[in-house]
Amino acid sequence: GKENVDSRHGRGRGGETTRFHTVNVAQPVRFSRKCPTGWHHYEGTASCYRVYLNGENYWDAVQTCQRVNGSLATFTADQELRFILAQEWDLEEKAFVRKDQRRFWVGYQYVITNRNHSLEGHWEVAYKGSSEVFLPPDPTFASAMSEKENVLCAQLQCFHFPTLRHHGLHSWYAENCYEKSSFLCKRSQTCVDIKDNIVDEGYYFTPKGNDPCLSCTCHNGEPEMCVAALCERPQGCQQYRKDPKECCKFTCLDP
Repeated sequence: GKENVDSRHGRGRGGETTRFHTVNVAQPVRFSRKCPTGWHHYEGTASCYRVYLNGENYWDAVQTCQRVNGSLATFTADQELRFILAQEWDLEEKAFVRKDQRRFWVGYQYVITNRNHSLEGHWEVAYKGSSEVFLPPDPTFASAMSEKENVLCAQLQCFHFPTLRHHGLHSWYAENCYEKSSFLCKRSQTCVDIKDNIVDEGYYFTPKGNDPCLSCTCHNGEPEMCVAALCERPQGCQQYRKDPKECCKFTCLDP
């Protein structure tokens, strides 16, 4: 903009020239994450994924996932499974997994139908209301198998070494549901504000990104109808720093 505009257009009352100032012009916004901290986002399913490395049995793992508005993960396509296998999930020192390989509870159960010479059965999705999913291939069975168990629970095994991980090598296990294991939760993407709080549908919030002066409406896990506030720079301060998480809040850096 111009500080002094043409006199023919800028004359105010009394003949004074109107002065215009530009202030912090809004920049194009890129929303960084659609999942809470610790979750991995996959655009193909608009979902968030998190491995819990503490060991829990299958039923406790189901409840833990439900408490975070998710469920044990099931997969809709090979691409989704490849995304899971390619992630580096070992972020904690005391992980409930072996160093060379990892097994996670996932949202399938193996129903045994015949115990004659070999175990026969079929996979089922462990919870109702799932969208279309693919079912795993025939599993590897755990060594210590009780004859009373008619339902086993699914573990997905992937590998720690990058070369194996990126080639998508993995195995499916049918395990006693009361064994303790790490587990993989899946939930729909959601609106997450700049302070990492989860935002409910229809509410106003400031999304994660580079602009703390943005106010948007949460709609289907996406920020929509955004409005930006523009801040005038602090008066009497030559050098200053903008607060990355508070709108129109500055720290003066002058001596």
